[in-house]
Amino acid sequence: MRSIKRMCGRSFLGRFPGFLDVLKPLVYGCLLSALAPAATSDTGAPTTTPNIVILFTDDLGWGDLGAFGHPYIKTPSIDQLAAEGQQWTDFYVPAPVCSPSRAALLTGRHPVRTGLYGVGTPVMFPGDTRGIPHSEVTLAEALKAKGYSTAIMGKWHLGDAPDFFPTRHGFDYWFGIPYSNDMQFAGRPGVEDLFRLQQAGKTNELMQIFSDFLKSFEAPDYRDYNLPLWRSRCSNLGCTDELLEQPAVQPTLTTRLTKEAVQFINAQGDEPFFLYLPYTMPHLPIFADTPFQGKSLAGPYGDTVEEIDWSVGEIIKALEARGVSDNTLVFFSSDNGPWQSASTEFAGSAGPFKGSKQEVYEGGVRVPTVFWWPGKITPKVTAEIGSVLDLFATISAVTGIDGSTAVDGFDLSSALFRGGAGPRDEVALYRKGELRAYRKGDYKLHLFDRAEGGEPLETPELYNLKRDLAERENLATEQPDTLRALNAAVAKHQAAMERKPPLFDQRFLELIHNDRVSEQ
Repeated sequence: MRSIKRMCGRSFLGRFPGFLDVLKPLVYGCLLSALAPAATSDTGAPTTTPNIVILFTDDLGWGDLGAFGHPYIKTPSIDQLAAEGQQWTDFYVPAPVCSPSRAALLTGRHPVRTGLYGVGTPVMFPGDTRGIPHSEVTLAEALKAKGYSTAIMGKWHLGDAPDFFPTRHGFDYWFGIPYSNDMQFAGRPGVEDLFRLQQAGKTNELMQIFSDFLKSFEAPDYRDYNLPLWRSRCSNLGCTDELLEQPAVQPTLTTRLTKEAVQFINAQGDEPFFLYLPYTMPHLPIFADTPFQGKSLAGPYGDTVEEIDWSVGEIIKALEARGVSDNTLVFFSSDNGPWQSASTEFAGSAGPFKGSKQEVYEGGVRVPTVFWWPGKITPKVTAEIGSVLDLFATISAVTGIDGSTAVDGFDLSSALFRGGAGPRDEVALYRKGELRAYRKGDYKLHLFDRAEGGEPLETPELYNLKRDLAERENLATEQPDTLRALNAAVAKHQAAMERKPPLFDQRFLELIHNDRVSEQ
């Protein structure tokens, strides 16, 4: 009845964050122009101040949901959101790994523009003294300035030093973990020790460490991952940070994140709220709470996804119970594709697409996406192109917050609220700070000869994504005019993109410097 009512209204470096190339020459552009100004408010967008809920999974594949075609993983809650809302088949993240993707969502800016990327290492690691720059305006900060109550329950991965906690970047409350759930693996050398081993050329030793690390995914024990679980609050009186447990009890983590999220929803008064729920799953190692273990036909991985689906259902129930579902915009997606290069048995599905996490093939950067807002969003399945970069601009249009800093995003209101065409026709896809692929319309250009590493192609590869989902047939020779058009689009994008140095590499550059000084 609820649905009817609303409808009517492989190498080591490829798998383990790379360190060998941290010394490669870094060339930074310093152009001042922006790629695309944030779109102004679309007249078709609602003019209220809705609540905002962002549900962001970790390493969920495009094909892992029932609505997106998985035959064995049962996701009735998410499927219902897709049926009642708008299901986007061509939605992207600008980079196929955690930290840059999350930075793009929260800032509306390409990671190379904010410096939230690495050339030597693709993500942030524990113990870094840096994090998302305070000069960057997050979606939470913009909403908070508008009078929103803000909370994050889950994985942050944009700095684990207290000064870079999410509560220092616009969130009033945080319950969650600071980085990926596979980090701080007990008995394994720390990231700086691994870097030194690699610099010393001890490849065999590194490979054995990594092999043992992957083996731990087969029967994971949460006690092997010394993961901290934090509760942090900030107000006008200051901030308090409480370390709740270490290691975090991962099998119950999705359940507890959900409970915290529901409590946050229930505690709100008449003021609007922003809830950001970045799940820790189904990133490897996978864990599920007892009621979900052994239930899915898709095995342990399916168990974790089906628990997330339960969580989504609980969030929607809480919104309905409070009577605010009709004034709440809900966004569901993933930070990148499934981690198949680490495991195929325990990782997800990219559906019909080639590639996975850490690759700019469609399987690594195209993510399952649903927008839901009863009575406001036009229910449909759309093939319009969208990106997590567009969230800030879109939310700005419907809430009236200042979205001027979100220069790489577009307001998707025309597609969401009128069922029309979207404003985005192009998407730039980066890996480790390099522009490695570019989509324009139906066509996609690959600029390197390998998904991971490799060399720039003298003649880029050209694919028609509407006819060739798996990117098998290179059309560069057959369609020279299309090739020239995409090459021109790439050149225009690169000329306009202001770049900052890679923030994730700085600790390793400093480590090299300090080691050299100590040797003198």
